[in-house]
Amino acid sequence: MTTDKKHRTLGLVITDGVGYRNFILSAFTSAVTNHFDHVVIFSGLPAVVYQDLNPDYFTVVELPIYRENKKQWFIRKLRETAHLRLFPDNDGIVNNLKKNYRSGWRPNDILVKAIYAISRIAPSEKRVQQFERWRDKDLKKSSIHKEINALMQQHRVDQLFFTHQRPPFIALLVIAARELGIPSTTFIFSWDNLASKGRMAATFDHYLVWSDLMKSDLLEFYKSVDSKQITVVGTPQFEPYTLPAFELEKEWFFDRFDLDATKKVICYSCADKSIGPNDPLVISTIAQAIKDQKIKSAQLLVRTSPAEDPARFREVQRQFPSIKWNEPLWKSTRDNHPEPWSQRIPQKADIAELRAILEYSDLNINMLSTMSLDFMLFDKPVVNTVFGNKENGLYNDQRFLSYQHYKTVVDSGAVEIAKNAEELITAINYSLAHPKSRLSQQRDIIKLQISKPLEGTSARIAQTLINLS
Repeated sequence: MTTDKKHRTLGLVITDGVGYRNFILSAFTSAVTNHFDHVVIFSGLPAVVYQDLNPDYFTVVELPIYRENKKQWFIRKLRETAHLRLFPDNDGIVNNLKKNYRSGWRPNDILVKAIYAISRIAPSEKRVQQFERWRDKDLKKSSIHKEINALMQQHRVDQLFFTHQRPPFIALLVIAARELGIPSTTFIFSWDNLASKGRMAATFDHYLVWSDLMKSDLLEFYKSVDSKQITVVGTPQFEPYTLPAFELEKEWFFDRFDLDATKKVICYSCADKSIGPNDPLVISTIAQAIKDQKIKSAQLLVRTSPAEDPARFREVQRQFPSIKWNEPLWKSTRDNHPEPWSQRIPQKADIAELRAILEYSDLNINMLSTMSLDFMLFDKPVVNTVFGNKENGLYNDQRFLSYQHYKTVVDSGAVEIAKNAEELITAINYSLAHPKSRLSQQRDIIKLQISKPLEGTSARIAQTLINLS
């Protein structure tokens, strides 16, 4: 038991299922109680999902559902768009600007045009912060602000820790914390959030990041942030892979997915349909190549995205019954929510299944996903497919190759890029025959993207939070 407990209460903000996975199903709940007397969870998920937590240490406060009105939406989008304007040389950000523009003349299209016009005027960090003050002033007038402020007064904490920096509703908690004199800290949720997404939902007092690289990105994209406000802690996203509770035997893996132990296992991990519409084509390409013996002594296991129902793959399943499928064990906790994907949470069994897939598959294929890192942590070769471009009529996923967060991976040589069926089949055969050919580059990119050891990540975060309290 640690001796540095300071009789402090931590406010822990869980916004969605991924935050639930990273901070509730990891070692964090155990680590945090070694440093704080009590934890108040301010939850964007229903309170019932925390029923396994010890009520002596954890209090769960279910947050009211935030439904943005048109004025709030307009100011938020104005602030986000003004932020994007500051980086005209960043491909990911420029693509986001283009994607979000509306060319029509419906009422909402006209509002978007107005946002784009206003945001062009003297873009600067100071201007973005002005829009944030406008947004905060407007939110303070809302009934939900009064409700959240009352909840935070009822459940007083010494620090408010956000597990995600982007959901719009968390601005209400930051505003309330500021009014009550409570410092706020956020964890940067994902490796692509700074370099290709919109503005963070609020300005925080402290920032916890994966790596020195992410710290550099944060300073680049948020000029008002000082390096002293940033602490490199790693990420709990991958910590369960080091925990014995999630380990499964190889025999279990082959039995669970009805796989042939004499053949190589190729795992294709899907994106969600918004950026992965080419997934069915790539899956079919691999399955057909195996069927035609262009890829020998191999079998295909597909893991679908936990963010969606896998119904879009039914035709592929019908055409290729030999494919094995892993549909993530995530369940929806709430209907009629403004962001239904955020209400899906994993079961512990899904983390164990995923870990087994990572450990016992021979090769991973994905479309420029974070899953590349998951598989590299187990020293597995990775092929990234980008079949679409501006000319061939497919969804243009090749544009992601120039996105700052993933360009680093591509340039490192840690992955093989396949832009068509022929390149993919060649890459698969080479990777299966030479699985360690990129191992040095893979380990280097892991060190770059995750600057701290996986072991002890939760304890490191908890220690950082108590130090900041």
